[in-house]
Amino acid sequence: MGDVSPYASPAIAEDLSGLPPAYVTTMEFDPLRDEGIIYALRMMEAGVSVELHSYPGTFHGSSSIPTAAVSRRAQEELVVALRRGLHVDRTPAQPA
Repeated sequence: MGDVSPYASPAIAEDLSGLPPAYVTTMEFDPLRDEGIIYALRMMEAGVSVELHSYPGTFHGSSSIPTAAVSRRAQEELVVALRRGLHVDRTPAQPA
């Protein structure tokens, strides 16, 4: 991968320490699945806080079927992780 900058593809960076916490999802039948898992594991080994979710029976782009149960679950888990990472209260503010 010689000439590719790690800024273009962070997964090829030699040192992943110092990265911010990460949320990584992979789909079972996605050609990028193994890359995502390896990237998450490398970040963990470098001391980065990583939350890895792998969805069985799914494919790259399966979230484009938002009514599928697994798509709803993935969306819900993403929102929970974002709220936790951004320190957002789970209860929406009530109008005054």
